[in-house]
Amino acid sequence: MLEHRATSTPGEQFYSGFNGRPGDSRSNLGGPQELIEEMMRTRNLRHVQSFPDSWTFFIDGGMYGKSFKFVKEREQSMAAFQPAMQAGLCIPQSKGELVLTRQETMLQSLNILCDDILEIGSTTRSQKSVPKKPTDTAAAALSKLSIKQSDELPQLDLPRLIEDARDQKASMDDDLALLCTESVALAHEVNYWFFSRPELVPDEKGRSLPVHTDKFISGSVLEAVHHTVRAAATWDYMIRLLELLATITDKSRRAIVLQEISNLCHFEYSRTQAMFKRQLSTASSAGSKWFKCISNTYDNGIPRIALKGKPEKLTQENPHLYYLLRLSQSDTTATKAVDWFKKLDEYERTHPGARESMNNREADSHGDLAIIVSFYQSLASVVSMPAFNRKKAQCFITKSGELEAELQGLKPQLDLRDYAAPIDNLLEPGMTDAALNALDIFLVEKTGTKLGFLYQDLINECVASLEAQLKATLARQEKIQADKQTKAAEYVPFPVEAPQAPDARVQARKEKEKTRPVHSSAFEIVPPAQPSATKESETLQSSSTFKVKDATFRVFEALFSSSQARGSVSWYNFESAMADLGFSVLPKFGSVYTFYPPQTMPNQRPLTVHRPHHSQIEGYKLLSYSRRLKRLYGWRQKNFEIA
Repeated sequence: MLEHRATSTPGEQFYSGFNGRPGDSRSNLGGPQELIEEMMRTRNLRHVQSFPDSWTFFIDGGMYGKSFKFVKEREQSMAAFQPAMQAGLCIPQSKGELVLTRQETMLQSLNILCDDILEIGSTTRSQKSVPKKPTDTAAAALSKLSIKQSDELPQLDLPRLIEDARDQKASMDDDLALLCTESVALAHEVNYWFFSRPELVPDEKGRSLPVHTDKFISGSVLEAVHHTVRAAATWDYMIRLLELLATITDKSRRAIVLQEISNLCHFEYSRTQAMFKRQLSTASSAGSKWFKCISNTYDNGIPRIALKGKPEKLTQENPHLYYLLRLSQSDTTATKAVDWFKKLDEYERTHPGARESMNNREADSHGDLAIIVSFYQSLASVVSMPAFNRKKAQCFITKSGELEAELQGLKPQLDLRDYAAPIDNLLEPGMTDAALNALDIFLVEKTGTKLGFLYQDLINECVASLEAQLKATLARQEKIQADKQTKAAEYVPFPVEAPQAPDARVQARKEKEKTRPVHSSAFEIVPPAQPSATKESETLQSSSTFKVKDATFRVFEALFSSSQARGSVSWYNFESAMADLGFSVLPKFGSVYTFYPPQTMPNQRPLTVHRPHHSQIEGYKLLSYSRRLKRLYGWRQKNFEIA
């Protein structure tokens, strides 16, 4: 069957199957009995739409699978197409759509089968299997864990928020490094993006693209890497703004920086909300029914997904899904999202199994959304945050949107199928490095520089523009004071830049590349050959040794093991191990938890992580957790000994 499907044309498959079996529509014997028609007659098979006066051609070539509708002179048109209809080459569209669905589904199934065969037979592919999770109960861990109360938390102020932003930026850097050095992490993220393409969501007419089409894999690699770089760049700019705010005391200039911070928070919130909507609309059998793809409508080159129907009726039928849908709506601002997260948390506490209705992709994106909502709430409690403004402080948002649209436009030209088709081919030795190198070369050729420098230059330009604006505001204030005027200083907008033609923009980047110092970008996607550990991690690694129980030792042994088959760690065992070291925990929105070190530890930086879906830390998540612990505390496996 595989050979028949791979070597014969769709028209031949339409008429005949392999080894004399029936084809997708007409029997191979040429008789009047058709397979689809037989199923329609005996099993009541019907398409959801009737397609009146519509017909589909099944002629090999450009007309294969094309449908048309008679809008006038029906009888004359029917007579003209009668020979094709009698030959079975032109059939009613209601039947033709079923034939095409059968052929598409068969090819997709065989594609998956081939991928599974290659994975089973591979002796070089990275190990992905993990053993069964430990059977320790949640009660054993939670009984040992200290839950932080509000009066025990570190004082929330601007320096504390800057540290939180730095931790989040470092977390994004860890994700990027993991993506570019661990093949299992890149393969996971590419799958994440490939199977959540907005084109898979049916539009107003129920149309959607097929899932298993290799030509979209290359674009998914670009999206996976770009999304991670953009997130890291956004938090890098957030840190720059907060540090700048800490140096300014006068009201007028603080207002300018605060507006920039507010707009940036809105930008990051919109990004994570869009990702959550993307996953909810494609990954959930329950949630996906509430979304549609708006045909011929795009946001920075990405097809727009919108809510359909009135989800209010779910308030009684399925409150959990209703809260998730509310969080995905564009009119739910970060401020409003705080209340919806609280309602969702309350519901999940009283219905422990509700959260398990989400799959991994939904849970991860839900956690990312919770992080920016929590950060915005903390920020608003420390400084007076202005509302989002579409006219002021738009430099970073505008430039980021333009860059995203530019990169989206390059996706059809990118071809990484030699390394990433099928996606799990990235797990073969050398394929991840080859794919990232090819992507790096492609972006330099098409944009004039590397992806990391695109965002690094964007940040530097926005900071320079903001500093120029602050300088102009200060000069205006001094002039007003010198003139002894009482009129308040007016808002000084960013200088308006004339839009650059694409060719001129690329050429300007290439010229800048020639004069750029020889060093890596802060957001490099091709890692250096020999990365070095930080001095901080080296110091902490050599000075900290913990005498722990056997169960705690096993947790950190699994986390820091150098073996590919690291095993898995239950969330409850991880909580228990951290409690054994004296850490306390603060649950935040959704699946976000912050672990605070004991006062006896020299490093007082907290660890903020996502609680994994199904409460199991495994696969590339183990790598992510271990990288975070190494960066924050310098821990390695040798730092733990059984007491």
